[in-house]
Amino acid sequence: MRRFVVVGACLALSLLFSAPVPTSAEEGPEFILELGSVVPPGSPWAVQLKKVKEHIQEKTNGRVKVKLRLGRSNERSLARRVASGSMQGFAGSVGGLSSIVREVNVLEAPYVFDTVEQADKALDDPKVLAQVRKILDKRKLVFALWGENGFRSYFSRRPIRMPEDMKGIRYRSQEAVAHVEAYKAIGASPVTIDVANTMTSLQTGVVDGFDNTPLFAMATTWYQGLDDDERNLFLSKHSYQPGIVVYSKKWFDTLPKDIQDVLLNIPYDLTTWGREQVRQMEPVLIKNLVRYGYDVHEPTAAERNAFKAKEKGIPEKVAKQVGPDGQALLKAVRDALK
Repeated sequence: MRRFVVVGACLALSLLFSAPVPTSAEEGPEFILELGSVVPPGSPWAVQLKKVKEHIQEKTNGRVKVKLRLGRSNERSLARRVASGSMQGFAGSVGGLSSIVREVNVLEAPYVFDTVEQADKALDDPKVLAQVRKILDKRKLVFALWGENGFRSYFSRRPIRMPEDMKGIRYRSQEAVAHVEAYKAIGASPVTIDVANTMTSLQTGVVDGFDNTPLFAMATTWYQGLDDDERNLFLSKHSYQPGIVVYSKKWFDTLPKDIQDVLLNIPYDLTTWGREQVRQMEPVLIKNLVRYGYDVHEPTAAERNAFKAKEKGIPEKVAKQVGPDGQALLKAVRDALK
């Protein structure tokens, strides 16, 4: 009998010392948030993400460690990893996310927003946010906060003034139905190419141009892909592109409630700060593009209206393609702007 007592006591002690010990902040993080993004290091988006990282680590007392994976090549791949749970977070464009969340395409359809003030008003509207969260939840994603890329315009070898000038031009297009449909409507030929292969495609003549913001064109050095004597920028500002940060729901649902609360309540100041940084830089970036040989054309009202007329109805067409939730999101945006 005594032998069994001794053996039992030894077994209990063995289990006690081999049992996992709760991790304190001093000993290391309990949770890892790996946040993947194509944004280049040093860009305003990267600085915004660094501020988000610092906020999360501070408010969780180090229990969550945020690892920023910047400068990645393929938003589509990153978004899929997060939805599957093999990565905890995605920070990128709504267009990139739309490869797996088709409904958000409506946000980047042409001329949904005419000004940044309209974009802010709609995206921050509680009903719009509720619809975005609902859509993301169905794709096993959790909304964190908005970022900003800004208004996209056309960079090309050929000067652009009217939609007829776009005919036959091969443009690099983001892999998003809203962008592809917009190009088709104005007679251009969209070629879907990921971020990593865009520069080579420009240099080798696979495509003759691209649309993006001056900030992204400079940050990725895509502006250098066009020859010195063929550098044209038509400031169409046809598509507003929000940035977005989302978490993997599969990972998020494993977290304690206090950690979830921190992740869901990123200060709104970080959103407005990110927007302001991008917007303040644009005039300077355009001046730099002129210095680098770009013919920058600000369209007249008549020129812009000609493009709007060609692309009229595309937001509704895209919404119909992506289904009822996309239609509901577009309606919420329209209602917010009334």
